[in-house]
Amino acid sequence: MSSAYGDWLKEQRESAGLTQQQLADTVIMTRSHIAHIEAGRRVPSKEDARRLDTALNTGNVLSSFLPEQHAAVADYFETARQLEQQAVMIREFALSYVPGILQTERYARAVLGLSFPPVSDEERDRRVVTRLERAKVLDDPVSPVVWVLLDEAVLRRLIGGPDVMAEQVRHLVRLAESGRIQVHVLPFALGVHPLLSNMLTLMWFEDQPPLAYGEGLHMGRIHDAPAVVQDLQHRYDFALGNALPLKESLALLRATAKGYEGHG
Repeated sequence: MSSAYGDWLKEQRESAGLTQQQLADTVIMTRSHIAHIEAGRRVPSKEDARRLDTALNTGNVLSSFLPEQHAAVADYFETARQLEQQAVMIREFALSYVPGILQTERYARAVLGLSFPPVSDEERDRRVVTRLERAKVLDDPVSPVVWVLLDEAVLRRLIGGPDVMAEQVRHLVRLAESGRIQVHVLPFALGVHPLLSNMLTLMWFEDQPPLAYGEGLHMGRIHDAPAVVQDLQHRYDFALGNALPLKESLALLRATAKGYEGHG
């Protein structure tokens, strides 16, 4: 995203004597959407940019110079990536590997290095940088509230080697011990659970209804139909109710990390 674009928008808004809320009301957008654009976290649509130009009397500058989006993510994930940066609460379920916003650099590099067909080192580096940028959503000590539900397979799947796994699992432990995330593990002994067939992200926002994002091989979908989102929330809650409590989950994570360190 372009911080220069957002900075210029902010300058024009302030020169016009408008608050973010006043501008949002004029252009039929939300205040938080304006705030995200000014902070460089979002790029407005062409139609939004045209309305901003009209409201601020800036000709066609904002609509003509929309910044390109260079995030190295799959097309189907781009909208979900933007929403992830705006959410006030995120609940993740991971079936095969650690969710992107929680990955360490070496773990991310190992995951992204498994692309098929293979990608160049340069392209992999771009994808790693983008994934680490996503992780900055955790830099704020309070928001978003993040809950993580991990199938035990995530801990047992050896990605990048024992030392990479040990570092990654220790990272999860530190985040949980600091109170930044809540983490629970669904143990193998549980058997079948309601989320076994997919990965899932649930997101809540200040100014719009909650959404869900599910992803499979070469496809991802945002769900915004209230009935579907509610059903997925219920599935998550049911699975969470069968997961190990926080204390036991952390004990399992520590033991897992220690085991990988022993292999190293």
